[in-house]
Amino acid sequence: MPSLLDIRRRIRAVKSTQQITKAMKMVAASKLRRAQERVQHARPFAAEMRRVLSGLATRVDPSAHPLLDERSAPRADGRALLVVITADRGLCGSFNTNVIKAAGQFVVERPDRQVALALIGRRGRDFFARRSLDVHYELVNLFGQLKFEAGQTIARVAMDAFTSGSVDRVVMVYNEFKSVMVQHVVTEQLLPIPRTEIEAAGPAAAVTEYLYEPSAAELFNQLIPTHVEVQLFRALLESNAAFYAAQMTAMDAATRNSGEMIEELTLYMNKVRQAAITREIIEVVSGAEAL
Repeated sequence: MPSLLDIRRRIRAVKSTQQITKAMKMVAASKLRRAQERVQHARPFAAEMRRVLSGLATRVDPSAHPLLDERSAPRADGRALLVVITADRGLCGSFNTNVIKAAGQFVVERPDRQVALALIGRRGRDFFARRSLDVHYELVNLFGQLKFEAGQTIARVAMDAFTSGSVDRVVMVYNEFKSVMVQHVVTEQLLPIPRTEIEAAGPAAAVTEYLYEPSAAELFNQLIPTHVEVQLFRALLESNAAFYAAQMTAMDAATRNSGEMIEELTLYMNKVRQAAITREIIEVVSGAEAL
């Protein structure tokens, strides 16, 4: 049985941990509000741009632009670039684990594991660095001051790999922010730009032609790279907001658990102290009777 001094030391240690988890919860909550606002502002533009570019890619010749080339369609075993977006820190529940698990499943399902990795975030980098996998690109410590330039940098790497022919597909894996309590892991194809299903729209939709001003090539050269940059930056914003939500939830649960532990230890300490007092009284009474 531990002594009262040991129990008191443990209670003090748990209280100190509780103060840390409370502080981390408050910090995460304050940062979550700003991150959530940025996601909500970025979603409409990114969604509309995806809709327009997907519809455009459906009705034009894939050879109109290198980023529209569907080389992976006839080659199911073609090489893919997987952009894995994790956090730079932990203490966020299963946030990083879920993304790493989805990325690992994607690698396993590919024939001969023909996958190159672009690792965004320290947690994903540290995990996959210990595996014998092809790491094409890595970037850490960008979520402290997340800017659009980060999305542009990653998009440039993805587009260069795709246009050079080293990969046939570019896919993103990240946590999408749904609510404070819910984050959903998304596996989304980035390149080539997915085509919209038009069978349900009738035969007229399939033969729709566009008039371009300026030329189609000039529009594609401007719009398609911007689309890739915007989608990557949106994924970074989604992951950043989801991280703070997961961390706030995890720290709230840790704070509650530490409170319950303190109550249990206090009750146990009182029982030990009561047993010690009872034992001393019995010893005094027994000594008096012996006299």
